Amino acid sequence: MNVMKHYINGEWVGNGKSRKNINPSDTSDIVGVYADGDSELAEQAIAAARQAASGWAGSTPQQRFDILDFIGSEILARKAELGRLLSREEGKTLPEGMGEVGRAGQIFKFYAGEALRLAGEKIPSVRPGVDVQITREPLGVVGVITPWNFPIAIPAWKIAPALAYGNAVVFKPAELAPGCAWALAEILSRSGLPAGVFNMVMGGGESVGQKLVNHKDVDGISFTGSIEVGRKIAVQCVQRRAKVQLEMGGKNPLVVLDDADLKTAVNAAVNGAYFSTGQRCTASSRLIVTDGIHDRFVNAVIERLKGLKVDDALKEGTEMGPVVDDAQLQKNLAYLEVGAEEGATLAYGGERLKRGTEGFYMAPALFTGTHNDMRINREEIFGPIAGIIRVKDYETALVVANDTEFGLSAGICTSALKYASHFQRHSQAGMVMVNLPTAGVDYHVPFGGRKGSSYGTREQGSYAAEFYTTVKTTYIAP
Repeated sequence: MNVMKHYINGEWVGNGKSRKNINPSDTSDIVGVYADGDSELAEQAIAAARQAASGWAGSTPQQRFDILDFIGSEILARKAELGRLLSREEGKTLPEGMGEVGRAGQIFKFYAGEALRLAGEKIPSVRPGVDVQITREPLGVVGVITPWNFPIAIPAWKIAPALAYGNAVVFKPAELAPGCAWALAEILSRSGLPAGVFNMVMGGGESVGQKLVNHKDVDGISFTGSIEVGRKIAVQCVQRRAKVQLEMGGKNPLVVLDDADLKTAVNAAVNGAYFSTGQRCTASSRLIVTDGIHDRFVNAVIERLKGLKVDDALKEGTEMGPVVDDAQLQKNLAYLEVGAEEGATLAYGGERLKRGTEGFYMAPALFTGTHNDMRINREEIFGPIAGIIRVKDYETALVVANDTEFGLSAGICTSALKYASHFQRHSQAGMVMVNLPTAGVDYHVPFGGRKGSSYGTREQGSYAAEFYTTVKTTYIAP
């Protein structure tokens, strides 16, 4: 196979090192071979971005609109093709893969419009005869570091606003899923962007990622990944006074009250906990259920899981694909042992599955009899595993829901407006869902959490300008 190369300063660049991209649904299927970069290549990409930054910062809103709109249009036109690539390399089902690609295309189109909508303010000074202008300017060079679980949507929602607001970009995609990142870079390479404005270096966090985080010419880092890595990045960026934006996961609660519609609650729980194989930072891993509905809810969820089709991500009818790789699968299986040791009951699933091809398949797992102090309810597992926590009433459910170091997404299923309104106000999460799965968000509104889930300003929507721009205040006298 040809080696897919890095993109630096308008050229495709190789360095003699590469790694194979393996299909988790069929480990005999090699999706492609992708270049494996190092700190030297990252240095070249940063230099190219720095040289191009001032020119791109001075580009017109129309120029940025045309380029981003072109990118979004091509992504949408190739939704079936790119969705298949995404599902093949990451393992989410084909409908989920195509949905993610569609979202990426819409994100670029949204930020094409934002390039035209960036406004300032002109207000009078408190001093006679003086005017004040407040404007936004590009941050400069932005390092973008993304995870494997959304290999085109998350790069899109970082790269698109960075470019829309006039920044140059150095992009480091996840090692496990480089295919979509490379395809996105290839589209950007034909979009009309000046050389150096967008650069992509594939490779490890220890080499490429660390170079971006620590380099004096990188003005900001936008990172999505684990809380452990995020904390280190925050310290390193603050030490050199670089701007930093972090999204680091969740342990998201879904509260189910006695008055909830059972079908709605079960659909929200199964979708939130198990779709995308539970590999979403917004997944519902803690199902907090009140006494009156608990038994009916548990039985209904188990019946739904019994019928959940787990198979090759590309097969028609598959509802849950494989885990992304063997390391994640072994982590998931280890947490099943942890749950049992802590006294939880494995009410359904969790076993390794065999399918027509060799892949990283496991049955969705449901624990009952859990409490909030268990590791399985404190630590982000990032797999198709959920625990049910039985509580007596709404007030207890709210306390349990908020008792976590994370605060990304939280949901409640209820028919009572008073509980829905109270939960919206008192949930310690950045996003609240009412009678909906905790996972699944729109592209035109803010995304982000509180506490250990996020650090810095929100992503997506017009709120992205807070990170990708810096504010300038100008005083003018005649």
